Amino acid sequence: MRLLWIGLALLLSGCAAHFPEPDTKPGEPQWAPPEIDYSLPEAKNGSVYRQGYMLTLFKDKRAFREGDILTVALDEKTYSSKRADTKANKEQDMAIGGQASTGSDSYAASGSGSTSRGFKGSGSSTQQNQLSGSITVTVAKVLPNGALLIRGEKWLRLNQGDEYLRLLGLIRTDDIGNDNTISSQRIADARIIYGGQGAIADSNAMGWAARYFNSPWFPL
Repeated sequence: MRLLWIGLALLLSGCAAHFPEPDTKPGEPQWAPPEIDYSLPEAKNGSVYRQGYMLTLFKDKRAFREGDILTVALDEKTYSSKRADTKANKEQDMAIGGQASTGSDSYAASGSGSTSRGFKGSGSSTQQNQLSGSITVTVAKVLPNGALLIRGEKWLRLNQGDEYLRLLGLIRTDDIGNDNTISSQRIADARIIYGGQGAIADSNAMGWAARYFNSPWFPL
């Protein structure tokens, strides 16, 4: 009986290690806007110029420095399809005939045989995903080559739980439109995460026992 409890404890610990429960919360540091020093510099020789800031009357304002805000239009569509068909067949016929004589008697013998083998296999896989909408993020860092590191999150509190959207990636200032928006297809090294928490999300998740029997830990 003791060995049974020990085995059950090891099973539960293995499941817990293999299937960690997500602990996603809003306002985590890796998704928060950068801390910017907005204090004005000391005036020198009466100049009001501030490095890193500009004001122009000839073009629209677009994000270009840390702390600036821009909107990302989500337009993600993926479709993959794969199909394989294999068929092999081989047949072989063989016939043997002969005659022998011993004195006044003669004998005739003949035989035939055939072999065949074949194989037929097929498989197919199709997957399709789509994500549309928009999210407004913040410029977290300006790289030496001029690229912008953007990140941000959006949380929605619904009746039966929360839904969140997170985005991280690199963009070029040249790809930002005049309305200060950019397509998600123009983001390099993009990380787009969409998930949910609450009663609806929990009802669509398998229990730990079902996850174990459908995992590599299950020997069969």
